[in-house]
Amino acid sequence: MSSEPREPSADALDDSYGPDDGVLVADGLTKRFGGLTAVDDLSFAVQEQEILGFIGPNGAGKSTTFNCITGRYPPTEGTVYYRGEDVTGAAAYEMVDRGLARTFQEFRPFRDRTVLANLETALVPDELFSTSGLRGETRAQAIDLCERVGLGDDLYRTPDELPHAGMLRLEIGRAMATSPDLMLVDEPFAGLAESEIGQLSELLEQLRDEGTTLVVVDHNMRGLLSLIDRAIVINFGAKIAEGPPEEIRQNTAVQEAYLGADDGS
Repeated sequence: MSSEPREPSADALDDSYGPDDGVLVADGLTKRFGGLTAVDDLSFAVQEQEILGFIGPNGAGKSTTFNCITGRYPPTEGTVYYRGEDVTGAAAYEMVDRGLARTFQEFRPFRDRTVLANLETALVPDELFSTSGLRGETRAQAIDLCERVGLGDDLYRTPDELPHAGMLRLEIGRAMATSPDLMLVDEPFAGLAESEIGQLSELLEQLRDEGTTLVVVDHNMRGLLSLIDRAIVINFGAKIAEGPPEEIRQNTAVQEAYLGADDGS
């Protein structure tokens, strides 16, 4: 047997990413919990001002990938780059300071404060957190933000008084309050009616048109494929497909792993 090293395959080269390949890059990202591999050597790049869909069945590793990128979990292996810098394992607050925000499937508002007060609080920098920071200009910004996300009629309701769609809008508004360049949006269509999905998609498209880059996780295939520019599909933590929506719809591996069970159509 020859001892000479083999040249890497074209596929291997195609799935290796560097810091300048996108605004957000994951290269060989892996996350293990004991003997469970939740994210398995996952590599991808997000381009400036695109809407990237991150698709896969429940338990595929989508949210865990988000958590590794945003500092909630340290990756076991691999590298995360944001705007050309290695941010692997950076704390969540550091990622927010760099311009990256995310939403959560589990809503985390201040339940004893109104919708308006929640967004006022999100707008105030940590070092300026005081009652004086919650007046004047900040209040006007919060009202404008409520209007933008469709909560203009709910300013003085508490989060518990909002329907599920309203809670989603509040979660997105809280992320928007940090003025992010890139937003990771986790399951925005979960539990929504078709008309609500359309309204929320319009908001996400507006954000993209204004310069925000978006990575959207959801398992509602029809809603997501109608929104995104490009999709990455994972199963059991590993990437099984990547491409524009029309290619993903026709991909046999995706159909076997996911669409055959529930394609939302």
